[in-house]
Amino acid sequence: MTIEIENDAAMTAARAVERLRLAEDRLARRRQSHCGPSENARAAMRLVLERADAGATVTPSEIAQYLGISAASVTGMLDRLHAGGLITFVANPSDRRSKFIVPFDRGTDPDAIDPVTARIRDFAAELPHEAADHVAAFLDRVREVVDAECT
Repeated sequence: MTIEIENDAAMTAARAVERLRLAEDRLARRRQSHCGPSENARAAMRLVLERADAGATVTPSEIAQYLGISAASVTGMLDRLHAGGLITFVANPSDRRSKFIVPFDRGTDPDAIDPVTARIRDFAAELPHEAADHVAAFLDRVREVVDAECT
């Protein structure tokens, strides 16, 4: 019995996504062992920078909720980011028991924190507008499936 594939382009796209997922897993393992801040630390830094750019603040508990990890994990991660000179802590004026996380050096280039994202942004800029919309919609649907798994 032969299995007929109705849409070779669809199978090509599905295989490309699977290769991407495997590559991201390999990158995450490399970053855990010897390649700078972890994925969670990079995501936390992006959140801190985005909030600072918007004139807003972020607390350790908001970072924990955003990343879906424990407060204890966030504490260790923030201590490493602080030791690396990327963030500092500022007392919350309305609640002296809590603190805000702010970028230590606002001149830090977000692309230096995550150069992969910068390169992907450059590739995306080369896509025709309509193709970019289709790719974004497809990847959003893939992300929804991944996010829904094991919840």
